[in-house]
Amino acid sequence: MSKQELPVIKTPETVLEWLSPSDICREMQIPLATFYTWRSKGIGPHAYKVGRHVRVSRADLEDWLELRSDPKWHRAEG
Repeated sequence: MSKQELPVIKTPETVLEWLSPSDICREMQIPLATFYTWRSKGIGPHAYKVGRHVRVSRADLEDWLELRSDPKWHRAEG
């Protein structure tokens, strides 16, 4: 059975990339169970149900991460 992938839509204004929960967990180096726990508690990134598949847009993931960024870890500018 081949892996079903959603299309990547590229326009001059935006690049939309769809990520699976496994993709996100691999990038963030977290267990898959953590993603689904966040999802069940309503605290994870905005996700879309496409048939039986859960997908998160790259933009939604980046926005979600930005909202959770810890300012004490940012370098002081200047």
